[in-house]
Amino acid sequence: MSQKTFTAAAGVIFSLVALLHALRLLLNWDAVIGGWSVPVWLSWLALALAGYLAYTAFTLGKPGRK
Repeated sequence: MSQKTFTAAAGVIFSLVALLHALRLLLNWDAVIGGWSVPVWLSWLALALAGYLAYTAFTLGKPGRK
């Protein structure tokens, strides 16, 4: 797998994760993992992190970048 393909795939995956966190925040979905209720602030943090990683992955995969 080439680096360009890898960064594109990573960008798509991180974009989907960011989208799901954004949907959770907008639609007030509850998230429970093993009986533990995930706090909303954790989704804000995960949204920011996943968005940053998606942006970075797409930036690294731009044509003309070595």
